[in-house]
Parts: sequence; C-alpha cells; structure tokens
Amino acid sequence: MNRPAFRGFFRTGIALLGAAAASAAMTTAASAAVPAEGAHDAAAGIRADAERGCAVVYFDLGETLVHTAEDDSTGYMPGAAAYLRELRERDIEVGLITNVPPSWGETDAERAAALKKEVDSAWKGSAPFAWEDFGDRILTPRTEAERKPAPALWERAKENANGCRLVYEAETAEETEVAASLGYFAYQTGLPSRPAYLPARVIELLAHRS
Repeated sequence: MNRPAFRGFFRTGIALLGAAAASAAMTTAASAAVPAEGAHDAAAGIRADAERGCAVVYFDLGETLVHTAEDDSTGYMPGAAAYLRELRERDIEVGLITNVPPSWGETDAERAAALKKEVDSAWKGSAPFAWEDFGDRILTPRTEAERKPAPALWERAKENANGCRLVYEAETAEETEVAASLGYFAYQTGLPSRPAYLPARVIELLAHRS
C-alpha cells in the first residue's frame, strides 16, 4: 500500500459513542468503587484476585495506539506507550485486531510482518512501537470479506481466548459496538471527560470474573 493509502487506512474519524456508552458507565462506576484512602491496598488485592482469572486486551491500531501525522510519520497516540507499559507490568496480555490488505501475506504472521515493516519505516519517536508485547496475537483479514467491521477477526480472537475475558479498545463506536455484540467488554478510546484507555484496574476486575 502506498503512503497516502496507508495514511488513509489509519485516519478513521471518531463516531458517536452509541452502545459503547455502557462501557463508559461501568468504567466510571469501577473507578469510583475504590476510595482514595486505602487505594494502594485495594489495588494490591485486585491484582491478587486477578491471578485466578485472565483477560486479553485487543486493540485497533491506527488512531487508537498509533497516530499518522500530516507528514506521514507515525508515532504513539498520547498515553499509549505508558498504557501498554502498565498492562505489561500487570501481566495483562494484549493483541491487535486490525485491517490490512489481505494481499500483504498468506498468513497472519506474514501480514503482521508486513504491517510492522510499514509502521516502523515511518516511525518517529525515541522508543519503537512495542511489537513484542503482542506476540502472535495480531489478527488481520485473510479476505476482503473479513475486514472490520465484519465480525470475523473478533470471532477468531474468541476461538483462541482459552476462556479468558476479552476486551476490545478502539476509537470508533462502530467497531466497539460489533465487539460488544460478540461478548467483548468494549471501550471507545479518545472521548472527552473519560480515561483515554480502559483503566488497567478495571481489566483486572474483568479478568477475575472470567
């Protein structure tokens, strides 16, 4: 894909919140559930409980974790690097569910390799994108019919979830609505008056309930 097309692939507009509003309400309630005093002890207790469950957080890539600038350079969205680091420190697994041309490879691994090369070639920033965090959990369409918002990629992620609670974070309501309809805890990123990303402590609570 040429650079203008690649930029268009990553530049998706922010839709209305729609069904993802329910996720926002739950996030607010969960955040308010722990009082300021004793928050440290409560967080430690949550982490201990979460060890008995599991969750995998899948992300869209463009304009969710990565931003493409006017000069075609790419870099982290504000707060994305710190958020991924926090999830890593809490041993929360992450993955990507992202549209790329099916022609980029015969397998997810081949298409993921092409995606990494494309992103890295335009990367701007002192720290590279944390590809290693995602392992083999980078799901891409095998055919045009599998491109989001078709449900195929989310369904494939569910097949490999091993009973873990699945979370999906993206900047568009359309995608979070589809994910929610398939049983994911969906969170629309980039909205005002709420955390940029679903707080890690909420994900740990979800893991405990998996």
